[in-house]
Amino acid sequence: MPDPQTRPDPTATAPDPADGPLPGTGEPLPLGVDLAPTGHPAVDAALARLEALDGVPTDAHVAVYEDVHQRLADTLAALDRD
Repeated sequence: MPDPQTRPDPTATAPDPADGPLPGTGEPLPLGVDLAPTGHPAVDAALARLEALDGVPTDAHVAVYEDVHQRLADTLAALDRD
């Protein structure tokens, strides 16, 4: 039974995945981002790469972000050529 003297902090918020692992766990938090399909296969493929970030330490995110950025930039450039 919970201690009646211990009450949850009403100002507390859920942990932010960008803050890294939960204290004492050593495990990164999942990002929990839901990706809605755009209907454009190249954009959807680029955004799907973001799912690779779940459970990965933040220092490894840069390479994925750069890859997604490049894919989206290439997609935009291709629109100019069409």
